[in-house]
Amino acid sequence: MRTLLPTVTLFLAAAPGVALAQAAPESAAAAEPNVFDGDRLTVGVGGIYGPSYKGSDDSVLVPVPLVQGSLRGVAITPRAGGIALDLVPDGKDARIGLSLGPVATLSGNRNRQIKDPVVRAAGKLKRAIDLGANAGVTAYRLLNPYDSLTLSTDVTWNANNAHRGMIVSPRLTYVTPLSRAALVTLSLGADHVDGDYARYYFDVSPAQSAASGLPLYRAKGGWASLGGGALVGYDLDGDLRNGGFALFALGGYQRLLNDARANPYTAIRGSADQWTAGAGIAYTF
Repeated sequence: MRTLLPTVTLFLAAAPGVALAQAAPESAAAAEPNVFDGDRLTVGVGGIYGPSYKGSDDSVLVPVPLVQGSLRGVAITPRAGGIALDLVPDGKDARIGLSLGPVATLSGNRNRQIKDPVVRAAGKLKRAIDLGANAGVTAYRLLNPYDSLTLSTDVTWNANNAHRGMIVSPRLTYVTPLSRAALVTLSLGADHVDGDYARYYFDVSPAQSAASGLPLYRAKGGWASLGGGALVGYDLDGDLRNGGFALFALGGYQRLLNDARANPYTAIRGSADQWTAGAGIAYTF
């Protein structure tokens, strides 16, 4: 639960080169250059409008930088507040692909931009650096020659004595081109947190209760969220394969569960329904 579902990154993170080939006859596709066939880098920037903290019903606008690519067979994929590497390259014509590699994220949940004065009075929390691994399996060419379906999981542990806990985040992502220029990504995901994580973010301690007026609360670990999102990317010159500039727009929804929903920061001062929207621009070379 580092942020809302990382839907903003999925256009860059989940779209393999085979899915970015345009929906044209294979002979034509093979005869034209494709920037996704070799080493490449995509950089971008966007803005996301969403909850000011996990469980908030106040929204803020947050800038989001994006970096994605592939260098010498190592895929670089963005995460919410971080990055992951895939050390297992897939063959260009593979029907099934595997991914495995390290992941690192930085979370600022309840560290800044807390709009609610009561929650702000409970005190800021330390930024969390989480390190771990990601693994997944991808099936290519399911409904058309260029789509993909990926089931993956990130498992991370806190590395800087912030929440000191563990997060398990399974994701299901479907990517398909709509034309030479347009690509759509659909995602479902969940977050499971342990007791250390839950107590850090969802507890109301005696000191926090005295400062904010919120009732005391003791949280337990478990499934903390479930949600989904959609993202559409559009290449500005009409062909995703040759790189260049592309625009993207996204929308997402996340429902907080169990103690992530029942704690006073959410149940009294916020909402279990978490909505987000955003847009941005990226450049691939």
